[in-house]
Amino acid sequence: MTGLEDHLHGLWLPLVTPFQGGALDERSLRRLTRHYSAQGIDGFILGATSGEGMTLREAELERLVAIVRDEMAAGRRTLPICLGLSGADTARLKDRLDETADWPIDGYLIASPYYVRPSQRGLLAHFETLADHAAWPIALYNIPYRTSVNITNQTMLRLAEHPNIVGLKDCGASREQSIALLRDRPKDFRVLTGEDANYFEALVDGADGGIVLSAHVETATFAAVYAEAKRGNHDAALARWHEVADLTQLLFTEPSPAPAKYWLWRCGLIDSPEVRLPMVEVSSELAAAIDREIERRTKVAA
Repeated sequence: MTGLEDHLHGLWLPLVTPFQGGALDERSLRRLTRHYSAQGIDGFILGATSGEGMTLREAELERLVAIVRDEMAAGRRTLPICLGLSGADTARLKDRLDETADWPIDGYLIASPYYVRPSQRGLLAHFETLADHAAWPIALYNIPYRTSVNITNQTMLRLAEHPNIVGLKDCGASREQSIALLRDRPKDFRVLTGEDANYFEALVDGADGGIVLSAHVETATFAAVYAEAKRGNHDAALARWHEVADLTQLLFTEPSPAPAKYWLWRCGLIDSPEVRLPMVEVSSELAAAIDREIERRTKVAA
């Protein structure tokens, strides 16, 4: 699959990475891939924040991509894959682009450099250098509350002119900035929200979709929110949104992706809720709250 910009819309799932006994749980990963490939999602993000990518060794990350691609090839539906990359060293990220150039992916999701807080000129040079070097298209990831630096719209619009930069995961935490970017962006530059709680409002504002961790649960409903919003049926989209809006709070009560992993474990989609340090599994209080919500939704569905 090629032409990431043609596929960068709709509901994308930042897939969790299942572990068991400290290792990549390949059996659970295959189960997850089969399950979500049959749902109404439009693409996978692998090895990013929700996938605990910063704890994955290179061999694990490569195996993760290979298994997901292999499992989709064995099924009925092939979806695009974006590989999450992050780092504060431009030269090292160029090396990572070289190391992953022949992997079976369709593009990259690359976050702003964290901790070092570069200037806007530094951000521009950083991302242009990577885009010049990358074998696959790049979607930017603006999340200043994690990286301590915001990509301003002025910088973003300059980056959007680069032929190898095709879109954005927008976690800018400013609706005003997001609306202005949606208004001024080039027509082929895709913007997907990465803020689960703002999924509906972002679609109403004109975003092309969302990269939504909460869509691991009630996936069809999250997909329906997008489908109704795209058709202009805002009342229907809002009604479906009300069915899942509370999940976007519950699943971020404690650091993600531990709550989502606990939910998936309780529902039998993964064999363990294990996360890697410095993440820890959910507290007993949150586990009980998730159990109650699972029970409530099971009764409603029945």
